[in-house]
Formats: sequence, C-alpha cells, structure tokens
Amino acid sequence: MSKKHPIISITGSSGAGTTTVQSTFAQIFRREKVKAAFVEGDAFHRYDRVEMKRAMKAHSENGNEHFSHFGPDANLLVELEELFKSYGETGTGKVRHYVHSQDEAEKYGADPGCFTEWEDVPEDTDLLFYEGLHGAVEANGVDVAQHADLKIGVVPVINLEWIQKIHRDQNSRGYSTGVITDTILRRMPDYVHYICPQFSRTDINFQRVPMVDTSNPFIARTIPSPDESMVVIRFANPYGIDFPYLQSMLKDSFMSRANSIVIPGNKMELAMQLIFTPMVHRLLDQKKRAK
Repeated sequence: MSKKHPIISITGSSGAGTTTVQSTFAQIFRREKVKAAFVEGDAFHRYDRVEMKRAMKAHSENGNEHFSHFGPDANLLVELEELFKSYGETGTGKVRHYVHSQDEAEKYGADPGCFTEWEDVPEDTDLLFYEGLHGAVEANGVDVAQHADLKIGVVPVINLEWIQKIHRDQNSRGYSTGVITDTILRRMPDYVHYICPQFSRTDINFQRVPMVDTSNPFIARTIPSPDESMVVIRFANPYGIDFPYLQSMLKDSFMSRANSIVIPGNKMELAMQLIFTPMVHRLLDQKKRAK
C-alpha cells in the first residue's frame, strides 16, 4: 500500500458486475475532479484471443481440461503485481489495453482480440483504479493484494453470477448456452482456487442476492432486476463506518451482522456513492499529507 500513490482494486468473476462498480467510481471521480489511471484486468492476460484458443487446445491434449483465464498460468500476474508495486512507489508503471471490439479497435489502433503495446501510466494521476479478475490475488509467489489501498469484491450468489454471464455472452458475443456452460465448467477449479479466496482479502464485498427463483440458471429467460434483489455489503473492518447514517439514507436496509448491512438491490449504486466518496477523499487527503 502507498499513501502517496493510492490504488483502488475491484475484483470479480466474469459476469459478476464489476463494470457497474467501475461506472459508479467513474461518476465519483468526475464529480470530485479526481484524475484516475484506469487499468483493466484483461490487459494482463498472457495470450491474445487466437493464442488463448491454441493454448487451451494444447493443454487439453496434455490432459488439462481446466485451463482458463481464472488461473495464474493464463495471466501475467508477476507483471500485474509489478504495476501495483511500481505505481505505489513512483505513481507510474507499465500498462496496455486488450481490445474487445471493433469500436475499441478504432480507438486503440489494434485488432479486436489483441493487445496494444505496453506504455507508461501518466505520472500526474491521483490514483490507480483496477477492475478485473485478480485485484486481490495471492498465488504462486505473487501477492497483488498487499499493494492495494482499497480492495472491493463484487460477488453475486453463484446462480445469479452464471445467469448474468450467460445473458451477457449470448447477447454481446453470440455464444450458445451450451458453449457458455462448457466455459463455466472448465473454469470451475480455477474459480475455486484463485477467484474465491480473494474475497477473504477484500475490504468490502457487495453480494447481490435475488429474491426470485434462480434454481436453474441455465434456463433463466431474464436476469433478476435490482427490484427483485437484496445486496449484502460486508466490511472486513467496520471501524469508522457510520451504519446508522447508511440505514437512514437507504430505506428498508437492516444490519444482518455487526459488519454487514443488507440493502434493497435498487439502492446499490446509492450505497456505493455514500460509502466510496468519503473513502476516496480519505485516500486523497493521505496523499496530500504524504507529499
């Protein structure tokens, strides 16, 4: 961690909803005039889209049916930790972009499914903001979690996470339910060993829980809406969290444990604004005092 160059890390699985959290932080940064360096976890995949297919085939032929982006072998975790460490010490480091679509290809000047060249993070940013799979990972001698000042987990209950992934991949990528199901099954060992443990290292977890039947996520026609959900917000260290204030601002919320508040799903963005805005100010105040 670094008071002089703070890092905020958002961690969640594919389909968990980390992009929504990123959007909320982007609003906070615009409103509070914070200049953030945004880093996507996909940029630290080891292989581009074509290379990943080849690597999966090679691993499968060698008896490994579970090679996935969730595990360390498919990612540049050493380089990710080096970025966090370097930014914390100097306010800069090496980053690149993974190009997801044709629109991004025009923006970054690289083909979809490929990476841009490595470049330096600008030296005049206020903080670094990471969103991806491994923002609190500790594996194979790599400890990314130790370098982040604020670690946030986005963890819907597993059936809801699968429903969100299925609908996203069907609508935006054209994948069939069968193909998506195979991907979920292939990733499961890495999910258990490398994704889940991170949520014990986060400072705050947001877990959306549907209030409708999601018993069979593979036939669900729609994603449960925020109005059909509750959100459990767990603080690893509740010291300094004004729970009475949050309850007064978030109608129909209640405390489920001494470190957990449960809110209506449609209040999740408001809760994030209320919780994260003072935390961002605190990090920036520490940054000013550390100069």
